[in-house]
Amino acid sequence: MVFLTHAKVRLALHELQSGLGVSLLLLHGLGERSPDVLPDWFDAWRGPIAALDFTGHGASTVPRGGGYSAEILMGDVDAALQHLGEATLFGRGLGAYIALLAAGARPDAVKGAILADGPGLAGGGSRPGSPTIAAVDPTEAGPPDPFALVEMARDLRPPDYATAFARQALHLAALERPITVCARERPEWLQAVIDEPGVEVMTLDEAIAYYTQI
Repeated sequence: MVFLTHAKVRLALHELQSGLGVSLLLLHGLGERSPDVLPDWFDAWRGPIAALDFTGHGASTVPRGGGYSAEILMGDVDAALQHLGEATLFGRGLGAYIALLAAGARPDAVKGAILADGPGLAGGGSRPGSPTIAAVDPTEAGPPDPFALVEMARDLRPPDYATAFARQALHLAALERPITVCARERPEWLQAVIDEPGVEVMTLDEAIAYYTQI
């Protein structure tokens, strides 16, 4: 495990497998952490595999007072990409949404993004709901940070915002298939991304087989 710096946060990057070629970077779901043992899903990946603990999760810093957003977690991924150089992203749940944003923001470094089911995939929906005050016990032990669980579960995911990042990746990435969807759950933002010409829908095995050839 190595530690990276994103602003005042210390991020834990777990190096799970060595090898040659493009790295596979795992991005976990809301409230989760990087796996200690690789699932069988990734047996076909022969290159390096790393996993990032988002801010407030796993072995990464738990900041005081919350203030989480998808863009902050996208900055976590950017710090990991600066360390790895380039990577194919595999995101579960919340990690899938962050992988999409990173693919659009860093098409030079993201060599494909695989979006899969997991906690936090839908976020807070596509439209604002009734205003509420988050009831969080700041003394509750973490990780995961209870503020992250509340704030990221309410994070809005407008479809047009998601498709803007998808189009950026599709336009600027060197790959023929920069975004692949494996998720069965289809919240509004993800369905809008799937409807974009050039976005592929595959099984996880097919996606891993495709990107491992890069």
